[in-house]
Amino acid sequence: MKNFDTLFENNRKWAETITSRDPDFFTRLSRQQKPGYLWIGCSDSRVPASRITDMMPGEIFVHRNIANLVVHSDLSCLSVIQYAVEALEIGHIIVCGHYGCGGVQAALENKDHGLIDNWLGHIRDVYRRHKAEIDTISDPKAKVNRLCEFNVRAQVINVCETTIVQNAWKSGRELAIHGLIYSLEDGLLKDLNPGISGLDQYRALLP
Repeated sequence: MKNFDTLFENNRKWAETITSRDPDFFTRLSRQQKPGYLWIGCSDSRVPASRITDMMPGEIFVHRNIANLVVHSDLSCLSVIQYAVEALEIGHIIVCGHYGCGGVQAALENKDHGLIDNWLGHIRDVYRRHKAEIDTISDPKAKVNRLCEFNVRAQVINVCETTIVQNAWKSGRELAIHGLIYSLEDGLLKDLNPGISGLDQYRALLP
């Protein structure tokens, strides 16, 4: 087990490094939060939003859960989206998944995972919609990765379908929804869709 005190030691060193570069950084940061992005990502510890995008505190607003899902009954996620859009007035919502996602892999497994199976059911719904293509993939890793991509695209649509985003578009707000996927093997992000910035673009993606 790692020493808990390491967290405080690392925090102190980090704060000292930031202050040495910019003595007024934390003073400015404490006065206002004005990020330009909302990041909806996976809880996986290897995919920290601000680190992989090289952004400083205050630049990106973050919500994370298992397999980066946007579920219409999830009040936590919806509240984050509402606050980001209506209070922070962010201009971009990013759904970011990652290849090799454990949640996506678990959703493909034919076994009991306990409580989390209730959550994984949303990923299984995505799998059923794309079963014909996914089942043609023989390599297990490639199969998981393809479902990871389909899952991101599905959650982008779910974001677009929220009344929060649709009302913002109807009011003329500039707001773009993006789907990205991250590779743990090379540290790079891939854009899975052009930014959806209005009702017409959203409707064009519907089956």
